[in-house]
Amino acid sequence: MNPADTENRHAIRSYPLRLKTWSFGYKPVSETKNLKNTLKSRLSTHVFLYGSLRALNAFANRIPRIVFRELRFLVKSYRLVKTFDLLVVCGGGQLTEWGGPWQFPYTVCKWVMLAKIATVRCMFLNVGAGPLTHPLSKLFSRRALRAASYVSFRDHESRALARQIGFDGSSQVFPDSAHALHLDGSSLNCNRHGSHKVVGISPMPYCDPRVYPGEKDQAAYEDFITKFAHLSSWLVDHSYSLCFFGSDIGVDPLAIADLQTVLRNQLAARASRYNPIDSLHELLVVISATDYVVTCRFHGVIFAHLLNKPVLAVSHHPKVESLMKDLGLGNYCVDIRTCDPTLLAEKFSFLVSNADGIKRQMASRLGLYRSQLMSQFNQLFPQQAPAVIEAPLVQQ
Repeated sequence: MNPADTENRHAIRSYPLRLKTWSFGYKPVSETKNLKNTLKSRLSTHVFLYGSLRALNAFANRIPRIVFRELRFLVKSYRLVKTFDLLVVCGGGQLTEWGGPWQFPYTVCKWVMLAKIATVRCMFLNVGAGPLTHPLSKLFSRRALRAASYVSFRDHESRALARQIGFDGSSQVFPDSAHALHLDGSSLNCNRHGSHKVVGISPMPYCDPRVYPGEKDQAAYEDFITKFAHLSSWLVDHSYSLCFFGSDIGVDPLAIADLQTVLRNQLAARASRYNPIDSLHELLVVISATDYVVTCRFHGVIFAHLLNKPVLAVSHHPKVESLMKDLGLGNYCVDIRTCDPTLLAEKFSFLVSNADGIKRQMASRLGLYRSQLMSQFNQLFPQQAPAVIEAPLVQQ
């Protein structure tokens, strides 16, 4: 979705997955008025006329143009796919209808079908699934899975959902591939400030209309930020130091900024440090300097796990709860919709009191996950599989 960034960071030749890609960060909607916007504003007061003109424009102009551009893109993509030996779909929750069936489901399906037409082997590697509720999303996902020669999911719930939508092919369950990262602790320079225990706080713009227009709920977003602000204030009152970070470098800074504003203006709490993160190395350095982590995101939990940091997960999606349960840490996971500041404080206190046992449990589980993933990788990629996968700790 951002081939230029991938090439810059990893020196891997990259191509767009679809016509419309994205860049990192939130871009405010322009309020600049032009002739087109003025006409639309005036015509919108005439409901029947406006609706008729929109329909006419869609059928006569917009839809044919979109179809033509998509067909041209498919031809270019097919020529690219023919040069592959293998197409791997991986990277987390790929089987989801976030944004609608013509976003993730169609995009994944079209690439798999192009590979099948080009007789290129395709595999789904440790992917997550859900939600998939729209009939078209189910159709695209089912067709894509059936066309693949190998399918593995990152949890049993994802495999169960795939079967529920009609995928009856062979599949396996393995941990998320990020667990295979081997981290060199000596290169993570931990800059501790003071003698207080440090809590890493990682919010997300949950239901923020600026980021998730399909799930926008300003009241829910503000309620979530308030919950995190009260927890943060409570932690400061109990002599913890706070460190804010985001594992989604594009949009999490929005939530961090709002959280800091509430802390300053409503709770009169001192602002905690936050340095923008632009690479995996910087993220790992920040987390390694913490003693505990509070996060909403799936890979926020994974990074805490890799660094053996006791983690309290505030789940916005079943995948987070599923991961915490599989780690044996289900007691330290709360639902983002129903939790309150009191429950968060209680769960955090419980986490601290059991920190030693949690660390042992996490270390044991990480060893098991890595063993499973190395066995899988050695089987699938026998000529290329390394003993470990090195995380790119050197900033480029």
